[in-house]
Amino acid sequence: QVQLVEFGGDLVQPGGSLRLSCAASGSMFSIKNMAWYRRAPGKQRELVAAITTSGSTVYADSVKDRFTISRDNAKNTVYLQMNSLKSEDTAVYYCNADGEVTVAIDMKRYLEFWGQGTLVTVSS
Repeated sequence: QVQLVEFGGDLVQPGGSLRLSCAASGSMFSIKNMAWYRRAPGKQRELVAAITTSGSTVYADSVKDRFTISRDNAKNTVYLQMNSLKSEDTAVYYCNADGEVTVAIDMKRYLEFWGQGTLVTVSS
C-alpha cells in the first residue's frame, strides 16, 4: 500500500555534493520514522541517517558533519544532503520508512517499507 521512490543518485567527484530525495506514496498511511541506508560493494547494508516525525536525527559516525537528513511531513518526503563526498561513500542508497497503514476499518498495521535504491558513485 506504500511505495518509496528515491531520486538523486549520480556520479560525482570527490569533494562534491549530492541531494537525495525519497517520497512515500499510497493511501491510508501515516509515516513515522524515515531513514537512509546504504550498501557499499562487498559490505553489509548500514544505517546512514534517520529522522523521526518530530525531527530528531541520528547519523553514522562516518557521515557526521558531512551529511544532513531532513524531511517534509506534509509531502511524506525525506532528503539527504551529502557534502564533501568521499570515494568510500560510493554505495547504493536506500530509503526506509515505517508507520501505520490502515488496512480496514479500525484495523491498522505497523509496517516498514524500502525503496529500490539509488546509486551514488564518488570517483574522479
